[in-house]
Amino acid sequence: MEIERKFLVNKEKWELVNKPAPKRIVQAYLVRTPEKTIRVRVKGEKGFLTIKGPTVGISRSEFEYEIPLNEANELIDHFADKIIEKYRFEITIGNHLWEVDEFHGKLEGLMIAEIELTSEEETFEKPDWVTEDVSMDQQYFNSNLVERC
Repeated sequence: MEIERKFLVNKEKWELVNKPAPKRIVQAYLVRTPEKTIRVRVKGEKGFLTIKGPTVGISRSEFEYEIPLNEANELIDHFADKIIEKYRFEITIGNHLWEVDEFHGKLEGLMIAEIELTSEEETFEKPDWVTEDVSMDQQYFNSNLVERC
């Protein structure tokens, strides 16, 4: 089960953060329906196939499998009409890992921070560089953002 909150990022405050080097991510969707998404992702030097169920609140079922990098690239090349390209920064704050995505291409300028939780009620430390909570706003789901690419 994936329980995730998403926030927009204040770029000026983000620039001041001491952060690790990001990993490049290229991802595409093989299936995108309200009931399920099937995504192929290349993150750094690894490939992944991810299947997600429908979102209820901020939760949904998720199954992710590492696949050979060359197969991930072939799936994207052969079956994807559009791709999302972004750079992901991973930063630990308190007891939580924040993933900050800086989008490129047609989504240039968009930045979204995500945090995975163990329950929808779990509390967490919110850094000052996150702004609006967009967890329930479907326009910020990657499976919908790909339409703008």
